[in-house]
Amino acid sequence: MYNIPHIDPVMILPFIILLGLIAFAPFINKKFWENYYPAISISLGLIIVGYYIFILKNSERVLITAHDYFSFIILIGSLYVVSGGILILLKGKSTPKYNLVLLAIGAVVANILGTTGASMLLIRPFIKINKYRLKPFHIIFFIFIVSNVGGMLTPIGDPPLFLGFLKGIPFFWITTHLFWIWLFTNGLILAIFYLYDKKDFEHRTEKTQHEIESEKEEWHFKGILNLGFLALIIFSVFIESPIMLREIIMITAALSSYYFTDKEIHKKNNFNFHPIKEVAILFLGIFATMMPALDWLSLNSSQLGINTTTEYFWATGLLSSALDNAPTYLNFLTASFGLFNLNIDNVNHLKEFLINHAKYVEVISAASVTFGACTYIGNGPNFMVKSIAEQSGVEMPNFVEYIFKFSLKILLPIYFLVWLIFF
Repeated sequence: MYNIPHIDPVMILPFIILLGLIAFAPFINKKFWENYYPAISISLGLIIVGYYIFILKNSERVLITAHDYFSFIILIGSLYVVSGGILILLKGKSTPKYNLVLLAIGAVVANILGTTGASMLLIRPFIKINKYRLKPFHIIFFIFIVSNVGGMLTPIGDPPLFLGFLKGIPFFWITTHLFWIWLFTNGLILAIFYLYDKKDFEHRTEKTQHEIESEKEEWHFKGILNLGFLALIIFSVFIESPIMLREIIMITAALSSYYFTDKEIHKKNNFNFHPIKEVAILFLGIFATMMPALDWLSLNSSQLGINTTTEYFWATGLLSSALDNAPTYLNFLTASFGLFNLNIDNVNHLKEFLINHAKYVEVISAASVTFGACTYIGNGPNFMVKSIAEQSGVEMPNFVEYIFKFSLKILLPIYFLVWLIFF
């Protein structure tokens, strides 16, 4: 573990500026942002990299972040490439009930393939089945459920839970302790989606209705070889040593998939590298600029006056929606151990904490996973799904609209109920 130096709070500004630009720049001048976001993201990131290397003399921190970013983008990228080689055409009409079942299945699959794997595998079929009446809210609810809240039941489901697993939390501990929260949260989101979709379906035009009814109903699944590559990527997530073996396996799987996949499948999936390019560039800047924010949080989390499960729920959640939810989870989990003079790296302390203070682990786990749905940058697959949808012609809401029209209006009341009932 690197030594965390004193952080000048001013150095958190580049992160705030980048988030502000992601939120407002496309709204103010979309063309300018599309042309210059790579230069802006990289430049702000270089300011922080220079600060750590030349001012703090802490190049080790930069190398750790570079490795974390590399692992993140290789995972996201390999899943994107492999899923792009799988063509799924679903049988049936895009009725509210049909969409409801698809999203419910996605909530389950997210715990097997991870939210990223499930999102990349299912977003294209979901878009295709709704192509005659596809609206932004379809994609938003997909992000809510498949890309985030669905993956609450296993360490594979979401990165924060995987970090807990690596620290020693048993694999199925999360499943047994968060099942009812998972069921309640996903159930409410699905119910609200059904109301949205039912209203839209009832107001469909005659032309749309004719197009839906004339659509041929056939099952198609092509690119079965890529299921093997997908399984290989998911399996490799658990490999910790030797260093870089995990990433080498993922890259090999992605290259093999791209080479062996029938190009007709890529064509029908409208596959290209624009979405992963956008995510890679923006998250390069995000990973770099959020170093001071995360380090400041690590240094000051125990002095923030956060003691109760209620305070941990909202603090973990709000920061997970803006920062990377994995280190946010780990920082608050470590701080919660400190409340009882326990060390998270001590096996006996971990066992004692899970027996006597399990509610803290439940709170931090649930908040870090669910609040990742509150912004486009709250979780890795969110931005990928947005970009893929835009490539398909959907005019997605900007960063601010996403928060005010959907997150605050739909998610926040549900999370308030989760806190009220369970915590």
